[in-house]
Amino acid sequence: MKKSPLALLLTLGLFQTPLFAATQPLDLVGPVSDYKIYVTEQLDKLGTETQAFVDAIKKGDLATAKKLYPTTRVHYESIEPIAELFADLDASIDSRVDDHADDVHAKDFTGFHRIEYTLYSEKTTKGLGELADKLNADVKELQTRVAGLTFPPEKVVGGAAALIEEVAKTKITGEEDRYSHSDLYDFQGNVDGAKKIVELFHPQLAQQDKAFADKVNKNFATVDKILAKYKTKDGGFETYDKVSEKDRKALIGPVNTLAEDLSTLRGKLGLN
Repeated sequence: MKKSPLALLLTLGLFQTPLFAATQPLDLVGPVSDYKIYVTEQLDKLGTETQAFVDAIKKGDLATAKKLYPTTRVHYESIEPIAELFADLDASIDSRVDDHADDVHAKDFTGFHRIEYTLYSEKTTKGLGELADKLNADVKELQTRVAGLTFPPEKVVGGAAALIEEVAKTKITGEEDRYSHSDLYDFQGNVDGAKKIVELFHPQLAQQDKAFADKVNKNFATVDKILAKYKTKDGGFETYDKVSEKDRKALIGPVNTLAEDLSTLRGKLGLN
């Protein structure tokens, strides 16, 4: 019997049927919508806690301001890929001293890290009233802008890798919160934000490549296990200078692997 052209190609191994079914655009609507809910919730917490942080600063309550600094920032860190879509606000809220030519005295150095410097290095709240008010206003503006934003699926999915790359670049080195050494809070915020994205897209991802999804989950668990060693009784974290060199090195492997793996998420879900 004469074989059809397709049958012949299959026999010769020159035609391969797709191993995985392509993710359909409609399959992404639910996870993207759920992610916007997550981001909105984090921004609500950021707004409420920033107000309390600002109130403490303006009252001259140094101890409370220092206590609230890391727990407030963690919400920003968890949704940073979305916040960074608004470059002006991200620079105003979250820039570091390295971004400014005139060091800590630069007029355009504002936001969390500028306030961190005065609270922890100068050990005072004096002179921070205007900076605190600006931070509060910027956070409220971020809430308003995000509320009206249509979340691009490729930005949402790509955010998982961006968050873990942030950990690898500035958290493991301890340079992010160089005055307060509260890097582990930010570290956890980045990890939680990335994990949330993976969790929301897990059904689609597992359908495409279950082994890959399992590997990612395993590396998240490894990072969480190391971070858990430095949690304090009140649910916070030890300062980063207390993290052993052995654990810093132990974090590098799974964090870099996560960054590499998560950089392929968009491709696996057909969003490149």
